[in-house]
Amino acid sequence: MPSITCTHLTYSFDAGPATAPLFADLTFSAGPGRTGLVGSNGSGKSTLLRLIAGELSPTAGAVTVDGVIGHLPQTLPMRDDRRVAEVLGVAEAIDALNALSDGDSRDTVFAAIGDDWDVEERTRAQLDRLGLGHVALDRSLRSLSGGEVVTLGLARELLRRPDVLLLDEPTNNLDADARGKLCDALDDFTGCLLLVSHDRMLLDRMDRIADLDRGEVVLYGGNFTAYQGAVADAQRAARDAVRNAEQTIKREQRQRQQARERADRRSGNAARTLKDAGLPKIVAGARKRRAQESAARADDVHARRIDEAKLRLDSAERAVRDDDELALQLPATTVAAGRTVLQASALQVDRGGRTLLAGVDLTIRGPERIALTGRNGAGKTTLLRTLRGDVVPDAGTVQVADGRVAYLSQRLDLLDDDRTLSDNLAMSAPTLSMTRRRHLLAQFLFRGDAVDLPVRALSGGERLRATLACVLFSEPAPHLLLLDEPTNNLDLAGIAQLQSALVAYRGAFIVVSHDAPFLDAIAVDRVVHLAGGRLAEV
Repeated sequence: MPSITCTHLTYSFDAGPATAPLFADLTFSAGPGRTGLVGSNGSGKSTLLRLIAGELSPTAGAVTVDGVIGHLPQTLPMRDDRRVAEVLGVAEAIDALNALSDGDSRDTVFAAIGDDWDVEERTRAQLDRLGLGHVALDRSLRSLSGGEVVTLGLARELLRRPDVLLLDEPTNNLDADARGKLCDALDDFTGCLLLVSHDRMLLDRMDRIADLDRGEVVLYGGNFTAYQGAVADAQRAARDAVRNAEQTIKREQRQRQQARERADRRSGNAARTLKDAGLPKIVAGARKRRAQESAARADDVHARRIDEAKLRLDSAERAVRDDDELALQLPATTVAAGRTVLQASALQVDRGGRTLLAGVDLTIRGPERIALTGRNGAGKTTLLRTLRGDVVPDAGTVQVADGRVAYLSQRLDLLDDDRTLSDNLAMSAPTLSMTRRRHLLAQFLFRGDAVDLPVRALSGGERLRATLACVLFSEPAPHLLLLDEPTNNLDLAGIAQLQSALVAYRGAFIVVSHDAPFLDAIAVDRVVHLAGGRLAEV
């Protein structure tokens, strides 16, 4: 039976002996069926998948996998000259079959084919099933869209016929049609599936949900909707426990103070009584000591009760999840209403024998919020990169008004991985003092020592927040943002934080996204659709 077992698993990033482990003594197992792995950004979901896949070695403990593993990571190569057949891992066998048909019957040819005599038919069937029937096996990876690359990665893993399938955010960059085909393929998968995703539709097709929180995994039977209900009930109980514990501490502290005051009054009264009674000093001293000892014992009892209540409060507070929201003020990004920010005229871009843009016109005025939609491979990313100036059009012009244009690519590659978050912000905004940098990063939920972490240690969601901080507080501030699938790799709390940042932003932006609730939340003014190389208002 295909299965995953993690036993007393401990893992720490190699960042010095004082670094706290990401996991410590984690024990978790998953068997046949579909398990959705959820958790906040930075909780270690992707790292756990890499440990299970054998790409990382645990600091302690063991990982046991029964069956052949397939692993689709969160980050895939987007700019690569390899052929599609090479990416799929079938190039050698297909080339050998072609050589055999040309009369080459050497042993090495038969060895390359092995048992894969139907490899080309199986490959084409898998691509057709996932909506990539139009993609030729000799196309370069570089010519594919982000969504097509993700789907191609899934096809590669399914062609390996895995028993255990690990998927990390597989719906990133996928349009509605591609998401539907992905869901159909996973419905038919009969092995052990462990899937990391923030896609609620996909998570609702899971058999169980594994919640990774603060280094522990808790399993919930049922889909994501059932999980949300269970967590909401638990959070209400946790908040009630916090309130009760706080009230208990206040009550115990009040009773302790009252007991001390009563003991002080009794001590004063006893001293006067003993003096008036004329008792010998030795007798009076013994009585006084007994009274003091009794008061000290009573005080110790109250102190223990307070400590116990504080422990209950600490436990209750740990059960309450951190749902911090971004609260930003970005006046420097303001664009006047009616001002022309960008003018694109008759843009044409041809790549690999395909026309991606065919006479595209686009005008952006004032702080417009524009959603750019279109199917995977329609050329949305190419259009953004052309507007940014990274792609030189074969025809047409792009005119940008004074003011900075910032482009957040799907790969979030603006930051220097080897520098700290604070250093990256200093490069974007050199006039800011260290104190001001720390204050601004705290607004993006990077507090304390987190600002001194190298960027490569950040999760996907943390990297997005870090990139937004460096972009929005850069000098000069951007008046036009180009956002390419910004909700990729974000948990639900992270999406809410991104929404807060974009609502606070006062400039213009164009955003590529297939997430309708997200587009509604950021108050998009216009929707433009790219199809057949042409742009049309929706």
